[in-house]
Amino acid sequence: MKSRPAPLLWPAVLLSALAVSVEAALAAGGSAYTKRFKTVLLAEPSPLAAPAGELALGRKLTVREARGSWLLVSDGPATGWVFAGNLSETKPEETKGADGLPLAASQTTATAAARPLTPAAADYAERRNLGSAREDLDWLLAECKAFTPADVTAFLQAQKKGEHQ
Repeated sequence: MKSRPAPLLWPAVLLSALAVSVEAALAAGGSAYTKRFKTVLLAEPSPLAAPAGELALGRKLTVREARGSWLLVSDGPATGWVFAGNLSETKPEETKGADGLPLAASQTTATAAARPLTPAAADYAERRNLGSAREDLDWLLAECKAFTPADVTAFLQAQKKGEHQ
C-alpha cells in the first residue's frame, strides 16, 4: 500500500522550490532589476555602509557576487552592494505603482490622491460598520510619532530583519 504525503507538505515543497529559483536568478553572473524608486548602492554588504551610488527604478544590473542576502552588483561604471530584497528578477513597471497611480508624487493629480476621501468611501465605511476608521487612523498616526527612524533601525538590527540579516 502506498503512503500518501501529508496534505500540508505540498505548500512547503512549492515555497522551497520558489526560493531556490529566486536565489538562482539572483546568483553571481546573473542579472537583476532595481525594484525601488531609488536604490542605494553601498560600499560594503551592510545596511550601515557608506553609499557608493544610487540607481533609479527598473535599472538592469549584473550580479557580480552574492554573500548571504547581499549582492554585489554593477550598472556600467557604478558598482556596489544591495540587499537582495531590493532587487527583482523581472523588470518592474516604471510608470505606475501597484495601485495604478503614477509612482512620482509630482505626477499624481489631486483628484487621484483624494479618491479615498470621496462620499463613496464614507458610504462603504458606513455599510461595513467602519465608523471608527478615522479615530483608528488618528490613533495609529499618533502612535507612529512615538517612534523615530533610529528606533526602527535599532529594532531591525536587534531582530535581524530586512537589510540587517
